Formats: sequence, C-alpha cells, structure tokens
Amino acid sequence: MKTAVPCYYRIDVEVSPERVGQVSRILAAHLRYWDLDNLADPVCRGAELLLRAIHQHASDKRTTIELWWNGQHLITAFGDDDPELRPDQDLRSCLADIAAMSDGWGCCASDSGTKIIWFSQRARAGQRVPLVPTPPVPTLMEDLQVPRELPVAMLAAQAGAPDDTLEDSR
Repeated sequence: MKTAVPCYYRIDVEVSPERVGQVSRILAAHLRYWDLDNLADPVCRGAELLLRAIHQHASDKRTTIELWWNGQHLITAFGDDDPELRPDQDLRSCLADIAAMSDGWGCCASDSGTKIIWFSQRARAGQRVPLVPTPPVPTLMEDLQVPRELPVAMLAAQAGAPDDTLEDSR
C-alpha cells in the first residue's frame, strides 16, 4: 500500500497577467512531485481564477499561496492584505466558480487583518492514501532513568556491606 507524507508549500506572488500562467505551472509541478497529478487541473483552474480576480480588483497585487496535503485533502489558500478587496462584492463570480469545482471552500480573516480564501480537493476513494506514521516523541519521564524502588531490607543490606568489596575492585 502506498503511503502519503503530509506536504506543505508556500509561494509569495506579485500578481500580473503573465505571472498567472507561471504560478499555475509551479503549482502543477509541486502537485506532480507529490504524486497528485489528478488534482493539478482543478487546483490550477481555481488558482488562475483567483489570481485573475486579484489582479483585476485588488489595489495591492501581492498574494501568498499555500498548499497543504494531509493524505485525504489538498487545501489551497490565498492570503492578501488589501483592505479594499471585498470577497462578497469583488470576487463574487470567482467564488461561485470555485464553489462549483471544489469539494469545499471558504473565506475568513486572520488576526493580522489578512483575508484568506481557500478551497479543497478531496482524493477520491481509489486515490485515498494513508499517512506515514511518525514515531512518538519520548516524554520527559521516558528520558529520565528513575531508579526502581528497592525493598528496605535490601537497602539496609547494601548500607551494611563490608568494605572488602571495595578493595577487590581496586
């Protein structure tokens, strides 16, 4: 059985018409590298839609694109700092297209004021891949060697042991 390793990729983009195709090819290359060829088309279509909408409506043309793969879902997120870009007004038709072609989508704001638009693609039943298990990190108690409790009689016997055992070891 093939296993999947969780993957993450981030790219910062200065959006322009010629960069839309370049970014789409970069994202497709990463998805092929992660063995997710079947998800490249919908992700690249969604990325192109959002990049064109950002170029058309945003005054700040910078955006950050992030991809997360967890073995079952690929989440693509776009973050921008443009306070004048309103997803509910400016990106309405773009978001409707993304909703139609994705398994899930959403828009939210972060604590820093960044707007995040995301959409997800689910691996289909035959394409689902379990994650590679990671070994657990040892806890502090496992790292410290705590002496075992000895019965009081054994401790007393060790304390009263003759000193000739020390002479033999010298």
